[in-house]
Amino acid sequence: MNRREFVSLTGGLAGALSLPGCGVTQTPIPPSDGKLRRRARMTVGTQRSPTTDEMLMYFRRHGVEHVCGYPEADGWTGSRLQQLRERCETYGVALDMVQFPFMSSSHVDRATRKAIMLGQNPERQREIDEACDIIKQCAEAGIPAIKYNLSLLGVLRTEPTPGRGGTSYSTWRLADADPDTRTRAGEISADEMWERITYFLERVIPVAQEYDIRLACHPHDPGVPPEGFHGVARVLGTIWGLKRFVEIEENSHHGLNLCLGTTAEMLQNPAEEIHDVIRYFGSRQKIFNIHFRNIRGRRDDFQEVFPDEGDMDMLRVMMTLKEVDYPYMVMPDHMPRHPDDVNGRQAFAFGYGYIKGLIQAVDAVA
Repeated sequence: MNRREFVSLTGGLAGALSLPGCGVTQTPIPPSDGKLRRRARMTVGTQRSPTTDEMLMYFRRHGVEHVCGYPEADGWTGSRLQQLRERCETYGVALDMVQFPFMSSSHVDRATRKAIMLGQNPERQREIDEACDIIKQCAEAGIPAIKYNLSLLGVLRTEPTPGRGGTSYSTWRLADADPDTRTRAGEISADEMWERITYFLERVIPVAQEYDIRLACHPHDPGVPPEGFHGVARVLGTIWGLKRFVEIEENSHHGLNLCLGTTAEMLQNPAEEIHDVIRYFGSRQKIFNIHFRNIRGRRDDFQEVFPDEGDMDMLRVMMTLKEVDYPYMVMPDHMPRHPDDVNGRQAFAFGYGYIKGLIQAVDAVA
């Protein structure tokens, strides 16, 4: 996007903000030059672990003041979670979110606890009871949100491809993937997936509402053909599926950890289609966390690249997030890898600075 296009876009956005149904509630703020500007409420965030003193200093050093934190294995009591929050605050970092410890994006064959998505009784009820207890403990500790995955196949990828500066890009090409593998989950249809998802939501979302905790679910990464992949349907791998998901147990505490990269992977033309997706969920206040990730390609054939070199114009994306008045964390995710950056700190530092710069850029215009 060149300067003229940027000015045109932001001028058009100022008009759009006055339209009914936009969902924007902020009052414009007069800056020093007298022009009214609406400030973005979103902040730079991260989900990198562990939540140690060293990492908190690293985050703060790179302008990150809000995090999804990671308690130790025995740290899920209210008092221990409060200690973790206070540790973060010591470094000027807010603990805005945690992740359910047994609902990650891990593959079912590498995970020890997947009873909720396997539909196994009585084990899934024990996991649901534990999730409800964690919600209560987070409320006691003052942690307002929890993110999670409802996935069996994890993050599907084929062989990495070369990237700039000797990096490697995580890549998915459905045509190169072996469709015949099966997992311990066996054959699971879309109807069975929806039953298991609904069973979980009907029992957990009311508890989240009672304790005022937002629950943010990550989409399936990537979407697969309608008949499924490796025997498993991925119903949260389409925009239609995400729309259906947020309509189950409808209330203000049930929403998405909207990964922009994963969402782009569902689309044929991510550069244009991503904005209407953000508007749909953002105007309904269903976005509780943003993974700010870019891709090159489209559904069934893409690379995960640095945010400044993918098909989506991430400045326009940030403008759209501001348009819907998105108020929470924006965090880098799945950055390219390099042998000289084994722990990913260089790549993620780039991501933090890039996001912070874009937030400042959209704040500089009406």
